[in-house]
Amino acid sequence: MSAQSASPALLRAVAVSGDAAAVEGPLHGYHHETYVFPLPGVTGPAGQVRWKCREPRPDLLWFDRRCFASEEQLLRSLEGRIDGIPELIEAGSTRLQRFVEGHTLGRSYGSGTEVPEQLVSQVINLFRQLAAVRPGSLTAERTCDPADRAAEGDSSGFLERLLLFTEKRVYRQNLPRFAGLFGDLGLDDGSFKKLRRRVSGLTERPFCLLHADLHRENFVVDPENRLWTIDWELAMFGDPLYDLATHVYLMRYPADQERHVVRRWREAVDAVAPGSSAGYADDLPKLLAYKRAQSVFTDVIRTALTLDPGPVTDREPLDRAGRRIEKVLIAAEVTLEIDRMPGTADIALALEKWCRNA
Repeated sequence: MSAQSASPALLRAVAVSGDAAAVEGPLHGYHHETYVFPLPGVTGPAGQVRWKCREPRPDLLWFDRRCFASEEQLLRSLEGRIDGIPELIEAGSTRLQRFVEGHTLGRSYGSGTEVPEQLVSQVINLFRQLAAVRPGSLTAERTCDPADRAAEGDSSGFLERLLLFTEKRVYRQNLPRFAGLFGDLGLDDGSFKKLRRRVSGLTERPFCLLHADLHRENFVVDPENRLWTIDWELAMFGDPLYDLATHVYLMRYPADQERHVVRRWREAVDAVAPGSSAGYADDLPKLLAYKRAQSVFTDVIRTALTLDPGPVTDREPLDRAGRRIEKVLIAAEVTLEIDRMPGTADIALALEKWCRNA
């Protein structure tokens, strides 16, 4: 790649490493363009250490609230409080994260499969440590407007702010391009009124730090079977049950293991912050309902954008996209009270019409 066509992230990685041949990447990832490299003369107890630098992908659609100014600031303020977070160093004016050598949890234990108990215990320990990080206890700069933060313990207010973000920033902001597609799928302004009825009346719980994106690709298992937690961009303070709901929704544990994880989570967080699991039996289904509904709006947009605009010449990508959207619609059918569930063929036709008009 020529210097003129190289991305800013790659140019920075080469400049910091001092050796273009040692730079690996870009690595797979949705939110960032990431490169990994060693630094001359920097080693660890096990030998050479590699570091990563990254930049947000250009024109990326963000469908989640971001509450901290910098992931690096947040990680720096969590040192000594949270196990298994990447080390940070300064390389000139650039702050680098240590690259954890190993593999993601999802690579060995795919979605829907059981996770070994040794690793589950480390996940529970992470939740225990997160529950101990209370609002106002970190030095990392917060960018969310104080007026937009729910009062301590106001779980309903916390969820309403998440719901408003989905409604305004995901749905309404994208209506100029996707109104026709949403309508063909049975989604409209009334969907959010129905959703609010389903999720109202949460129990108050003491707020703590949430990672808010704990899925199998955000856990890395190193050669010593230690679990590391990466990608803290979506971290925020709020209802601890929301972090659990997001986790079990994204992990797709087998049913027995999900119940086991929920039980152990309750024991862990209540020991640190009593009341953290209050009302969980009623509220966990409500928070999972929100996650299913949120996925409908985000996945419809992201899936449509994978298709080429204009007349359809290859139906396989269209059919594949239709099947993906059908799954999230079925999962949220009750929550959003969809009057007429479109089938795969109907969804594919709706996507084809959207492509012609895109």
